[in-house]
Amino acid sequence: MHGNPMNIPPVSIAAAKAALIEQYGEPTLRKRASMLWGTRGVGKSSVVRQVAEHYKVPLVDLRLTTIEPVDIRGAIYADETLAKTVWFPPEFLPSPDQPEGLLFLDELTAADQRLQISAYSLILDRRVGNYQLPDGWLVVAAGNASFHGAISHDMGTALADRMFHFNVQTAIDAFLSHAMARDFAPEVMAYLKVRPDKLDDTQAQLAGDHLIGASPRGWEDISNVLKSGLSDSAKRLFVQGRIGAANAAEFFGVLREIKAGTDVVKLLAARPGPETAALLPKTLDSLYGMLYGLLAACTDKDTLARALEIVEQLPDIRGVPLPIREAQTLAMELLMQRGLENGLEAAIFDSPAYARYGERRQLESQDA
Repeated sequence: MHGNPMNIPPVSIAAAKAALIEQYGEPTLRKRASMLWGTRGVGKSSVVRQVAEHYKVPLVDLRLTTIEPVDIRGAIYADETLAKTVWFPPEFLPSPDQPEGLLFLDELTAADQRLQISAYSLILDRRVGNYQLPDGWLVVAAGNASFHGAISHDMGTALADRMFHFNVQTAIDAFLSHAMARDFAPEVMAYLKVRPDKLDDTQAQLAGDHLIGASPRGWEDISNVLKSGLSDSAKRLFVQGRIGAANAAEFFGVLREIKAGTDVVKLLAARPGPETAALLPKTLDSLYGMLYGLLAACTDKDTLARALEIVEQLPDIRGVPLPIREAQTLAMELLMQRGLENGLEAAIFDSPAYARYGERRQLESQDA
């Protein structure tokens, strides 16, 4: 394939996951393989694992770049009784006593082309040699196209015509939801909220002929670096080594602004009213830094109740062009989600600040 072969619209990784869950639930559709196309670190493999976990069925995960063609086809054995040679299938392929599950063929387009022939047999005919894949198994493959900047062998139209295809791209909102669930460093979430184009800069990386660039998987590593006990100088080196020098320079510049803008600890300790208003952020970076910092701090009912009071006061920010209402709505939704996840919903429903926010939103919807 040359250029961009995707004549299908991009979908989020969350949408692809939902589709695969529905596909697995339909026995007829389960017999047709699906292919996830997407750049590195977009979450293709984790989605397949989550689908298997959803149905509580086995998952066979084959990284095709790490095995040899014979590993799939199996070993040949001379049966003297039959006077024939027979093939013994590999132990990792599903046996007849495993009637349902997911077979994941990862890095399909990067695999050796001899290996792809065996993999294609599983996709096209659901068999390889004398081995037959049980009817209840769904085959999902994943890989990169050449325009993703990865090693990629062409996929023929005959094979492509035997699969459902998903052009997976990372949507920033879906990624931030994932980041919140995984307790990413709040600085990373704040940065990506105001710099969503930096979530995955593969195209800029390719245009600049750079080896190192930003990716969703890379930002998870950056979060772990920031939460570690490394020195500031070591953190800078590790961040540079993961997302590139230019990205790291911009990221640390925003971090300085976030840290200088609002002290979340002081804000939580301040009294409601003028004392809180004096500590509210004045820049976009520090605004979202404050919101995700508050979210990370909400581990008990008292802190959550106080965070709701602070968010209610966001309109007190004067003289600075900031998306106050948008930020307030986002913060209330995230705090509600955090409260429900941690069993702190009572702190939300008992909060006068949240009640007033709800009343205001209801009035606005009536006036609209």
